[in-house]
Amino acid sequence: MAINLKSISKNKSIKAPRIMVYGPHGLGKTTFGASAPNPIFILTEDGLGKIEADHFPLAKNFSDVQESLKALQGEHEYHSVVIDSLDWLDNLIWEQINSQYEAKDLAYGKGAVIAADLWRKVLDDLTALRDKGMASILLAHCEIKRFDSPEVEPYERYQPKLQARSSALVQEWCDIVGFANYKTIVKTSDVGFNSKVSRGISTGERLLHLTEKPAYLAKNRYALPDSLPLDFQALKDAMNKQ
Repeated sequence: MAINLKSISKNKSIKAPRIMVYGPHGLGKTTFGASAPNPIFILTEDGLGKIEADHFPLAKNFSDVQESLKALQGEHEYHSVVIDSLDWLDNLIWEQINSQYEAKDLAYGKGAVIAADLWRKVLDDLTALRDKGMASILLAHCEIKRFDSPEVEPYERYQPKLQARSSALVQEWCDIVGFANYKTIVKTSDVGFNSKVSRGISTGERLLHLTEKPAYLAKNRYALPDSLPLDFQALKDAMNKQ
């Protein structure tokens, strides 16, 4: 393909969003995914519970996930694909890697490179579905890990429960990386003798944080508010305003 000034084009519309939502278990991430427009679930863990949603059979290996993504390349009525969850998909990827390679072949970070290549295949398939107009909702659990900042002393923060190289790849691909958690307020009580005790109290409100803070990793490409209720309609309304 020849590249010249005639090949320049402008974006005329926003493509279907690519969304990752990660957070503690039992918070409502699956419910969030089920609230997306006409979703179809690719399950790598049995986490739907009583939620009524169309889904492929529970994936037993990485090939099952690939076959599910390929099946969606055909004609269907679904508008969103939900992978629940990324960390269990990561387990399937590593199971395949360990079955194909010996330990010596995976030393010195080589295994992480192979895993990232398999993740690229997943993202390529999701990109193809995006070109058909399907949104991607990627759900993951979280973990607390040390972050070595070049500007300040190291500190701990929430981040997706994925191998570092693979996590970075998925985050870069996504338009939104949201951290889901309960809203917490700090209450300070006077216990006497000039002493005070601070306690974190949850309000029960579930929030989706969309701007990175020291406590968690997040981003969005839509100039969205720092936080929204953990509700797909609330996210959709905020995106439409932009």
